[in-house]
Amino acid sequence: MEKLIMLVEDNPDDEELTLRALRKAKIANQVFVARDGIEALDFLLGTGKHAARSPLTMPTVVLLDLKLGKLSGLEVLNRMRADPRTKLVPVVVLTSSSEEEDMLNSYQSGANSYVRKPVEMSAFVTAVTELGMYWLLLNQGPPSRD
Repeated sequence: MEKLIMLVEDNPDDEELTLRALRKAKIANQVFVARDGIEALDFLLGTGKHAARSPLTMPTVVLLDLKLGKLSGLEVLNRMRADPRTKLVPVVVLTSSSEEEDMLNSYQSGANSYVRKPVEMSAFVTAVTELGMYWLLLNQGPPSRD
């Protein structure tokens, strides 16, 4: 079964940069993009407009921006960690924030990693490539319980 990447990003430019970086890194996995926190939770929990989706199939990794519309990235992360279906899904906070408080809150809320988005394109591509390689190829996730 193909490993799914979930990108939670409300900035269209950052979304396109991330998708382009994944393609450039030859990471051909399916990517689901949620453009706000509500859509992210609906997808993960199989509710709202994603009610027909089986919540048994979880992303291999969630790339989560903190500054989102409707529901912040931290609120998404807290709800993911509170739900038995999503509490073990790896979450990488991928954000432009360099605030120590954001980093601390992310880890306290259960983030597996915190990565600051590099401003320069080639550094951004490198960061996304390395994230993809690690989370899709090297990391051993928890065993599936379906």
